[in-house]
Amino acid sequence: MRPTYSLTCLASRLSLALSSYHYHHARLELDKYDWLRPLVRAAFEKAHARYGSRRIHAVLKRDGTVVSEKVVRRVMREEGSQARSSRKSRHYSSYIGECSPDPDNLLDRGFRAETPNRKWLTDITEIKASDGKVYVSPILDCYDGRIIAYSIGRHADAGLANSSLEKAIATLPSYGFRPIVHSDRGGHYRWPGWIGLMQKAGLRRSMSAKGCSPDNSAMEGFFGRMKTEAVYPEHWHKLTCRQVISKTHEYITWYNTTRIKQSLDYQSPDQHPRTLGLMA
Repeated sequence: MRPTYSLTCLASRLSLALSSYHYHHARLELDKYDWLRPLVRAAFEKAHARYGSRRIHAVLKRDGTVVSEKVVRRVMREEGSQARSSRKSRHYSSYIGECSPDPDNLLDRGFRAETPNRKWLTDITEIKASDGKVYVSPILDCYDGRIIAYSIGRHADAGLANSSLEKAIATLPSYGFRPIVHSDRGGHYRWPGWIGLMQKAGLRRSMSAKGCSPDNSAMEGFFGRMKTEAVYPEHWHKLTCRQVISKTHEYITWYNTTRIKQSLDYQSPDQHPRTLGLMA
């Protein structure tokens, strides 16, 4: 209705103070986070759209951008860059029933370790592809969450579990402490081949209670993060098994070298020991 009527006249008819009009008009024209949006978008895209507001805030802070995590969360929400949430699905199980005496649960859900190679976790997970299924068998170090070894294959057999353990054993020094290796009660971890590898390397076995996934929750947590951050949103089920295997290699490499963790003061498992002077 401008310029037919003056602003004073219109404000008077609406019983609106001119100061209030000018205040809100200025706010509509000004985006005070305009400088921050490209930084948030760049950090989000560099993390393959896998980071939520806390990790994006940590990345910005590390790069010298001083802003609160609340503001980062608001900008991400407005930009549509939201953290991915998990979805429940039926997971792979290798349980074959009670067939032999098994070791106690030595960890008792104590997944923290003061030094590397004290506590290892393992399990096997299934990833669906367009032409079959892929199985991943990693060994995780409780000290920093690093995947120290892993094997990927088309079949969830004893050879898959054994090969990841053999790779992990190869990383150990020739002397010193030997870790506890904790698993569920799957058949792969109760057969002579696995037990023989453990005994030969001087490792100690530990097992979850029957049907109790929280007893190996740190390992399950890694599987959950991988599927939440990559498998489900990137639609790996539409890829071939060969492509899924390649994507899994890429994710685990990114997880070890780049993905920051709150428990490591927002550093990756590779960055953390360098900060402490444990690695060159």
